[in-house]
Amino acid sequence: MFLNFLDELRAAKIPASLKEHLLLLEALQADVIDWSIEDFYYLARATYVKDEGLLDRFDQVFAKVFKGLEPSIDTGTAEIPEDWLRAIAELNLSAEEMAALEKLGWDKLMETLKERLEEQKKRHEGGNKWIGTAGKSPFGAQGSHPEGVRIGQDKNRNNKAVKVWDKREFKNLDNSIELGTRNIKVALRRLRKFARDGAMDELDLDATISGTAKKAYLDIIMRPERHNAVKLLLMLDVGGSMDPHIKVCEELFSAARSEFKHLEFFYFHNCPYEALWKDNKRRWSERTPVLELLHKFPHDYKLVFVGDASMSPYEINYPGGSVEHWNEEAGDVWLQRMLDVYHAAAWLNPIPEKSWGHSQSIQMIKTLMNDRMFPLSLEGLDRAMRTLTRKN
Repeated sequence: MFLNFLDELRAAKIPASLKEHLLLLEALQADVIDWSIEDFYYLARATYVKDEGLLDRFDQVFAKVFKGLEPSIDTGTAEIPEDWLRAIAELNLSAEEMAALEKLGWDKLMETLKERLEEQKKRHEGGNKWIGTAGKSPFGAQGSHPEGVRIGQDKNRNNKAVKVWDKREFKNLDNSIELGTRNIKVALRRLRKFARDGAMDELDLDATISGTAKKAYLDIIMRPERHNAVKLLLMLDVGGSMDPHIKVCEELFSAARSEFKHLEFFYFHNCPYEALWKDNKRRWSERTPVLELLHKFPHDYKLVFVGDASMSPYEINYPGGSVEHWNEEAGDVWLQRMLDVYHAAAWLNPIPEKSWGHSQSIQMIKTLMNDRMFPLSLEGLDRAMRTLTRKN
């Protein structure tokens, strides 16, 4: 089984060597972990994976090879009976019925949900009041309310929920995806400023020839490697409405990793709040406070957000508006703090620019960015890079 695991890792283009494989076997023989599949997963990942961009592929290989060795682990979803969450049908509402579903407003929405949770004792299907499935109530799954709280639904359907009452798992972007076009790299190269620093490990051929000719003996001259000195902070929106845009985001991520030596990336969901993360599987246990980030990375970093900015307006300008946790301060407060430090900033949006006017949240983020929002296209990338290179 372990040799098959090694072969599968290599087939997935994860550079797993025989030395690393022997190291894993040695660790197992020395009983450095308890005998559980979860402990073995973390041990194997620490042994084989040296680049966080390969974590998602490692997870896929691990699941394929060791599937079925242990019962599924609790994912921390809300404790609601599973059969409550099976929708009996999709409702087809007329325009009049949809208009009749009044928007409650944020405070009233949360207050009413609390009351429903205290009152309701059983499953409910359809209807317009109780928490259940396939109905017009603002609470539950598979329903049609234009502005509600989604509870126990496996994925987004209408992009209308203002809060999600489940713990969801997102996947990391793969930084080794082959680019659909090299023009993405070409566009990113506008954001280059070359410098030479570090170890003298590159032969300076011109200086060596000149020195040898002048001194009449071989005079080898070394110099530091030339590299792009631009520093980039890349903020990546992940999960939910961003799922259809994974491919283009992975292409951009892959290109950025190859073009910028000084690149730091973090994930967020919908809108940046008080903390960001680098690994989506550990986004609740290993988070980086934004205030720490602002003090760690100096103001000469370029700041680039990648996201569709498609969310409830509550998520941007209300405390507690986040769909996944209670945020003490509104998203626009945190976004503005980042922009106050990093003056060279841009937002790349995978949604076509012609559709932005139909979304209130996109217009709000665009205003906060001082109109520095650009479509995630070659033309949009070119405009964004030109904006980032301007002196502020």
